[in-house]
Amino acid sequence: MSSDRKGPLSGIRVVELAGLAPGPFGCMVLADLGAEVVLVDRPGGTGLNGPLQRNRRIVTLDLKSEEGRADLLRLAEKADVLIEGYRPGVAERLGFGPEELFKINPRLVYGRMTGFGQHGPLAGAAGHDIDYLAIAGALEPLGRPGQPPHAPINLLADFAGGGMLLAVGVLSALLERERSGEGQVVDAAMVDGSALLMTFLHGMMAGGMWRGGRGENLLDGGAPFYDTYPASDGGYLAVGALEPQFYAALLTGLELDGDDLPDQMDRKRWPELRQIFTERFASRSRDEWAEVFAKVDACVAPVLSPAEAPDHPHNQARHTFVEVDGLRQPAPAPRFGRTPASAPSAPETTSVTDVLAAWV
Repeated sequence: MSSDRKGPLSGIRVVELAGLAPGPFGCMVLADLGAEVVLVDRPGGTGLNGPLQRNRRIVTLDLKSEEGRADLLRLAEKADVLIEGYRPGVAERLGFGPEELFKINPRLVYGRMTGFGQHGPLAGAAGHDIDYLAIAGALEPLGRPGQPPHAPINLLADFAGGGMLLAVGVLSALLERERSGEGQVVDAAMVDGSALLMTFLHGMMAGGMWRGGRGENLLDGGAPFYDTYPASDGGYLAVGALEPQFYAALLTGLELDGDDLPDQMDRKRWPELRQIFTERFASRSRDEWAEVFAKVDACVAPVLSPAEAPDHPHNQARHTFVEVDGLRQPAPAPRFGRTPASAPSAPETTSVTDVLAAWV
């Protein structure tokens, strides 16, 4: 399966040491784009079996045994990339840290996916997405006024600031290797990535454009024209009518006269404006409003569930979702004009011998 994958990363060989969420997501991105990813699972498995493991060949090795380590070194010697998500120092203690592997493969890109990074006071500490967001300053702004901070499931640290940043780092190191001929360590920490995602907000704060508390600003639900509203059937509409022309179109779709409303940017009267919008959206169902705003360019969209999203006409037209072994899931992204990626496929079990035979 993996040896004949197509895409811009076709021919890149990746060894992935089994882990949770962020590392598998980063490796899924690489595999989606054509890399040949071999997942080294532990005896008994990780208990994971789903879209994050697609496009892989899976081998089982006991990395605490001499035989398992020897097989891993054989794979690493032929690989372009190795990804691990252990706490700092664990790979070194097991005998396959970067210095050891660089001796047998100096061109290897060694990707390390952790929460707090390879050094610092918290480097060895346990944590999850919500903890990394907290330390990065990315959790405190999220939520409603007067309410505790609220994490948006585990999207930001695990996947955006973790696995995706890992993939970017690996690709950058591979590109640099074309010039230097040498591999290097990529230290991808979810705290670093989460902080990086906040760059825009730091700029807004410095420019005086983020002055309120949690849920009181332009882009965090504080503005009545950038928020979600319940419809009569319990569904929701997402409203992002920031610019004047989109705000005017919003009022048109809602059949409201702007002359009778508070000024859009009058923060003191935002609660009044929100109440008007709330009552108006509650007068029709979600899909009725979606039909209205399909004809009005007002940055208003129906809030779809994960189960509904694949059936939206736009997603269907772009094939944004695919089906693998009967399971609908997001398709690879982005798209490439000259080197399109292969359709995703389910993981398959193989052996180190078979992998190395293909990696001649």
